[in-house]
Amino acid sequence: MSIAQFLAILLARWKVVLAVLLATVLTTIGISLLLPKSYTGSASVLVQVAVPDPIAGIGLSSQLVPQVITSQVEILSSDRVAQRAVRLMRLNENADLRAQWQEATQGVGAFEAWLGDMLQINLQVVPSQSNIIAVNYKSPDPKLAAATANAFVQAYLETALELRVDPARQSAAFFDERAKSLRQQLDKAQMALSKYQQDNGIVATDERIDIETARLNELSSQLVAVQALAAESRSRQAAANGASDRLQDTLNSGVVNQLRGELSRQEASLSQLSARLGDAHPQVREAKAAIASLRTRLDNEVARVAGGVGVSNRINQSREAEIRTALESQRERVLKLKAQRDGMASLLRDVDNAQKAYDTVLARLNTTSIESQATMTNLIEFSKATEPIAPSSPQITLNVIVATFVGSLLAVGAALVLEFMNRRVRSPSDIVQLVDMQVIGVLPKPDRKNWFRVGRPGSMQTRLVGYHGRAV
Repeated sequence: MSIAQFLAILLARWKVVLAVLLATVLTTIGISLLLPKSYTGSASVLVQVAVPDPIAGIGLSSQLVPQVITSQVEILSSDRVAQRAVRLMRLNENADLRAQWQEATQGVGAFEAWLGDMLQINLQVVPSQSNIIAVNYKSPDPKLAAATANAFVQAYLETALELRVDPARQSAAFFDERAKSLRQQLDKAQMALSKYQQDNGIVATDERIDIETARLNELSSQLVAVQALAAESRSRQAAANGASDRLQDTLNSGVVNQLRGELSRQEASLSQLSARLGDAHPQVREAKAAIASLRTRLDNEVARVAGGVGVSNRINQSREAEIRTALESQRERVLKLKAQRDGMASLLRDVDNAQKAYDTVLARLNTTSIESQATMTNLIEFSKATEPIAPSSPQITLNVIVATFVGSLLAVGAALVLEFMNRRVRSPSDIVQLVDMQVIGVLPKPDRKNWFRVGRPGSMQTRLVGYHGRAV
């Protein structure tokens, strides 16, 4: 079918086309006028996702903004918000609504849940390209539409605050109990440390152990020195026991050397006297007696010097034993102090660990306590719903436009259906298609008026047509 044939069909069936179009449009207008008017109350909420949290001080990444907006839309459309809106509007106190609920559900289920479901039917939550969420509610009563939209926004804000505060309160209660337990552990650790210090008389462990260690080092040095002296004195004692006259102390003694010199002179004098006077002479005998006395004095002096070496040896041995005993005692004291220090260090670590754990939990307790007492969120009521003046539905203009479009399609469809049911010749090309023959002439209708053919042949005049309807 060509465009010319299509237009010829529409022109021939113009009454049908016009009737269907007018019927569709008029029916739509009538229905729109008969439908009850509906008003839409619109409120909006601003979600401040880019602003850091006023308590935690943490902002969300821009990549999480769509997810946050989607979550807020789901919360706004939830049953929890709807039931809170019911309580805010006090619909649960309405006896007529309760009677309707009894009739509809036979008392099965919760009354507030049923009211919330009824409100959600006409609720529309629309997220925008920005961070603003629109809340629309339709109702035949304009005041009810605005009040319900505002109630949903208020219920949403309270629910969002509740969703934030309730976990914080639970966390605060948990951290409070944990803080009390850790405080008791810290007190026990501090008491154990204090008792340990009192039992061991510890005031300043590090200074005391440094002093005792220095004393131990000094005793070690003294012991080494005394051991060297004792070894030397033992060697001298052994020499004194073997040949005391050849002892170095004896050789170095001035008295011994003086007596030996005097003895040598006396022996020389005796030798002269014996040679000159004889052994029986009184002077010789006197000289012998003097020599014997000198020898006695010399032996006594040598014995005294050797005895001094023994006394020095015994003194050194005694000092070595005393210093060794003191060293062992000091070593035990240092070891005891180190053990005390290790025990005290363990208790100090227990106190430090308990203090750190307590401080950490206390900091979390302070944060969660502040969050549990918060009265603000990142949600702001951007605009309140006001009582709408004009109804939002039915939209007569839009309905007429749609009805015109749909009616045009129906009218064209009706004309084509009627044409296919009763096919007629509308143009010379139809004859060519039907009988496959050339048209040689066209006769106009006898009653057709020629308003625009002044001076031309009459309506019954034959017009010769060439091949495919071209005039010759």
